Amino acid sequence: MPTAEVGNVKAAVLGLQHLLAMYSGAVVVPLLIGGALHFSALQMTYLVSIDIFMCGLATFFQLRSNRFMGIGLPVVLGCAVQAVEPLKMIGAHYSVGTMYGAIIAAGIFVVLIAGWFAKIKRLFPPLVTGTLITVIGLSLIPVAFQNLGGGDMNAKNFGNLTNIGIGFLTIFIILGVSFWGRGFLKSIAVLVGLIIGTLVAAYFGLVSLKPVAEASWFHFPRLFYFGRPQFEWSSIMTMILISLVSMVESTGVYFALGDITKRKLTRDDLKRGYRAEGMAIIFGGLFNTFPYTTFSQNVGLVQLSGIKTRKPVYFAAGFLVLLGLLPKFGAIATIIPDPVLGGAMLVMFGMVAVQGIRMLQNVNFQNDKNLLVVAISIGLGLGVTVQPQIFQFLPNTLQLLFSNGIVMASLAAVLLNLIFNGMGTIDEEAVGLNEDKTDER
Repeated sequence: MPTAEVGNVKAAVLGLQHLLAMYSGAVVVPLLIGGALHFSALQMTYLVSIDIFMCGLATFFQLRSNRFMGIGLPVVLGCAVQAVEPLKMIGAHYSVGTMYGAIIAAGIFVVLIAGWFAKIKRLFPPLVTGTLITVIGLSLIPVAFQNLGGGDMNAKNFGNLTNIGIGFLTIFIILGVSFWGRGFLKSIAVLVGLIIGTLVAAYFGLVSLKPVAEASWFHFPRLFYFGRPQFEWSSIMTMILISLVSMVESTGVYFALGDITKRKLTRDDLKRGYRAEGMAIIFGGLFNTFPYTTFSQNVGLVQLSGIKTRKPVYFAAGFLVLLGLLPKFGAIATIIPDPVLGGAMLVMFGMVAVQGIRMLQNVNFQNDKNLLVVAISIGLGLGVTVQPQIFQFLPNTLQLLFSNGIVMASLAAVLLNLIFNGMGTIDEEAVGLNEDKTDER
């Protein structure tokens, strides 16, 4: 087989690994929202499949950098999980049309403010971005543990020995392949863990092929599938706030990937990245799916695999589009049991946190002020993640912001850094702010 074809096969397998790593996170959003709004089985089939299709399309928007949009990093986009509760609330109190009108308006808002939001990059030196990435990784670990125990914490079998055993077996397989594997095998350690873990889970009766049997063979995205959008101001403001949250999280992911790939991000890079997410959100509203944002878990996969090019992610995006059009094949990825996913998630989310810690190595911790910034920000971010109800007596809009650990950590790190260090102490060259450096791609 020619070398180029071998390279494509390897890239395709790595792309499949990226797909499986984010698939459960992408599917859970339509399942939660569609279930809460009592969608029919036919509607749920559309929602899940076209959502997967849009994840692929949104990823393409970011991968291909042009003058208008696309950050050109190995990023994978998926549904913004932080939008689940607000969308359920809007859909229940108003209508499904209002929900999608708010998504479209929020996407337009993101596109319009992308240039301005990119200008505040100097607020994100390594002290802030390293703290943010660390909190992103650590705050996701409880999600991994919930899946490790079986997914549903109220189930009688949650945390039983079978679930725990399969979850830890998946972890050990990933560790073994990572330590003793060589070359390409080492780079697909997570995929090997998912496959072997699923086969073992099938032996214990934890794998059901029912989703595959019930799925249809083909369908296509339809504009305004659930009806035309309606625009209501409070719903729009809520989704704008959620979009700002996503932009803050994406900023941290961009810097983490820039650090991994040894690329200094310019203001124009960030602007194009935000615009790509805004366009993805608009398309999500038009085709009646959801807002999309950069997935944090794939940062850990890039770090773990050691593959830092965009080619595998192009394959992942293509697979997502194809699976969205062919629901029966797309349903195959949904049969991976929660304990197996939990084991893989634990490894990947831990890698995200480690990447944040590595970024913090560039910070001068002989300065006690920097120690306080990191300590307080991480403490607030993790505290809110564990106990989000602490702000239950605040107005609903403020609850949406302050009950998000990533947002809380971001606000704390930015504000404390400004208070203790000020704007003048940030070395622009150290964080890639030289405005004379334009994107040469």
